Amino acid sequence: MEGKVVAINISEKKKTPKKTINPGTLIENFGFEGDAHAGSWHRQVSLLAKESIEKSKGMRTDGICHGIFAENLTTEGIKLHALPVGTKLAVGDCVIEITQIGKECHDGCAIKELVGQCIMPKEGIFAKVIKGGKVYQGDIIEVID
Repeated sequence: MEGKVVAINISEKKKTPKKTINPGTLIENFGFEGDAHAGSWHRQVSLLAKESIEKSKGMRTDGICHGIFAENLTTEGIKLHALPVGTKLAVGDCVIEITQIGKECHDGCAIKELVGQCIMPKEGIFAKVIKGGKVYQGDIIEVID
């Protein structure tokens, strides 16, 4: 199974949409440099497929850019939420490992307020960084384990 990176997104504060950058730097066992969600925990990187975002067209998503659902990596061509926890993905020269599928939504979420509903709880995935490095828009994402 293979896909690609559509966008790399970070935010300085939690509970807010992210801004797109290119490239991004993944730090081993930490996450994206400059991202508020990075740290020594199991949800260092969040991923959401463009296909999942497109399902939300019924929500208030007209004109919404990548990172609106607070995902670090917007992807295309890979069914992320169907991959089991423990799956390793090569993202360019980096390696991440899936640690969680979906999440519980919290109250007071700026994303939910902006679009009406968040799809991260159902189709977003989270990972920890096994091998860091630069990630570029257009990098291939490949299941390696």
